[in-house]
Amino acid sequence: MTELRLTSPVFADGDAIPRQYGYTEANVNPPLDVDGVPDDAEALALVVDDPDAVEPAGKVWDHWVVYNVDPTTTHIPEDWDGGDALEGTNDYGESGYGGPNPPDREHTYRFRLYAIDTPVSLDAGASKAELEAAIDGHILASATLEGTYEP
Repeated sequence: MTELRLTSPVFADGDAIPRQYGYTEANVNPPLDVDGVPDDAEALALVVDDPDAVEPAGKVWDHWVVYNVDPTTTHIPEDWDGGDALEGTNDYGESGYGGPNPPDREHTYRFRLYAIDTPVSLDAGASKAELEAAIDGHILASATLEGTYEP
């Protein structure tokens, strides 16, 4: 069995996320590639957050919450509209992707992909916490891609 992998054609793990994906720039998601989804996965979920925001914002800042992504997905294009997947609410108070916008220094952003054994029974607009509670006990595999962004 292949290990679940999440990569991007525009930045390598640990490298800088290109400027256009920032909140004050084009504010579109970077393209992502998915590989190694377990055969028994019923859905994928994706969370993008900023753990370095704890000091300036007082919490991990959530940038993108997506769930019920088709498990046969191998590519998420730039500026993806979500297709049949559902998008949650980010910490900008918006639905969909909200790009990096660190207020103080370079931050590391986590793109976390989950292969789950059942579709998520949440309506559109759920928070990251609601998604995490819904997928608890249903995660078959996970993968993380990290990128940095500076003001």
